[in-house]
Amino acid sequence: MCLQCDVDAAHDTNSATRRLRFARRRFLAVAAGVTAGLAWSGPGFAKDKPPPKPDNVLSPDAALSRLMKGNERYVQGVSRRHDFKHEREPLTLGQNPFAGILSCADSRIAPEYCFDTGRGDLFVCRVAGNFANAESIASFEYAVHVLALPMILVLGHQACGAVDATIKSIQDNTTLPGHLPSLVEALSPSVKDVLNQPGNLLDNATRRNVIRTMEALRTATPILSKAVAEKKVLVAGGIYELATGRVAMIS
Repeated sequence: MCLQCDVDAAHDTNSATRRLRFARRRFLAVAAGVTAGLAWSGPGFAKDKPPPKPDNVLSPDAALSRLMKGNERYVQGVSRRHDFKHEREPLTLGQNPFAGILSCADSRIAPEYCFDTGRGDLFVCRVAGNFANAESIASFEYAVHVLALPMILVLGHQACGAVDATIKSIQDNTTLPGHLPSLVEALSPSVKDVLNQPGNLLDNATRRNVIRTMEALRTATPILSKAVAEKKVLVAGGIYELATGRVAMIS
């Protein structure tokens, strides 16, 4: 290789190194900004402006009451006509949902519909079997810490396929295909808790799963457990009835 080639190669290597260092510094700066935004952005909107939806600033008990009134309208078939078009612009400034919902991914369960809510009202996490995992707990931590979310409802439902599959897997001692065993692993404790109880096993396991999930959220340290202890957040549970659309609360 000639001398000029050596110089050119060295120049190319140095340029690549400089580009790599610049990209790394830029990434770190962006990451730091995101972290700072999560830590200091307050209740999901600019501090010098009112919340996007002032009516959503509620106490935990008032938030639960609003949810149940919305569900009653849904059951009666008198849901409100929500003005989604004019809600869009205020919500570009941020969000302040009045309730969080941990729901099953079942297509028949639509929290925004069954509680008769609009855009920006509910902070919803969905997973087959509506159990609490690391990701959903982290999501609710964000909602509580940053958005000042006042309550979380764990929403189970009748005829849950994930719970039913877990029951059959345990009873038949079979392993489901693909990634489905992860659902079985998460839901098995609830099923095993009620295996010897009288009544319908699927109904009992569904209810037990909601109760266990409520407890998992209430005791999730450090953010959720502290908010619950300070009565800033209420964690409740209910079962969605497929035939009526009614959410039966679990005390």
